[in-house]
Amino acid sequence: MTKKMNYINLLIYPYLCLLPLFFHPSLSCDYVHQACRKLADRDPDLKYHFCVASLESDPRSRTATLEELGAISVMVTISNATNLKSYIFELLEDKRFDPYSKGCLRDCLELYSDAIDTLRNALDDFKNKHYIDAKQGFTSAMDASVTCEEGFMEKEGEASPLTKEDERFFQLCAMDLAFATILDKK
Repeated sequence: MTKKMNYINLLIYPYLCLLPLFFHPSLSCDYVHQACRKLADRDPDLKYHFCVASLESDPRSRTATLEELGAISVMVTISNATNLKSYIFELLEDKRFDPYSKGCLRDCLELYSDAIDTLRNALDDFKNKHYIDAKQGFTSAMDASVTCEEGFMEKEGEASPLTKEDERFFQLCAMDLAFATILDKK
């Protein structure tokens, strides 16, 4: 009888250990979608599908809590700004751009360099639950994309080669800001 009980326990025990995982809210496969829906409902400028795609680009999002999704969002934003800096370096080497455009690109490069530093500090604030300070950092970083675009618009007929990238960065910062706003109200 004891051998039979041990055998049954051996079969059942692993399943009992896994059972709580199925009820943990952060492990729901729809959690990213729920979080993005919540963010998009609060901010009409934030695009739901963009939010989902951005968060799902990081595999850690599948098992993340709301707080962890917020941190992942900021890390995605920092990565985006870092890649954008590399892209701007490439554009600065391109012979198609006149001196005015290159001056704007150099300004954008500086803006994004500063934004990365600001985002790193804001991420620390976010992780330490200093959401007001984090929100100020996200707002400040967000301005980089707007200011970058405005530089090109100062000259009539000048088109920014970074419009798409600036919009993406703006959306990422809007996500970061929305996460901090929601968590600040908890």
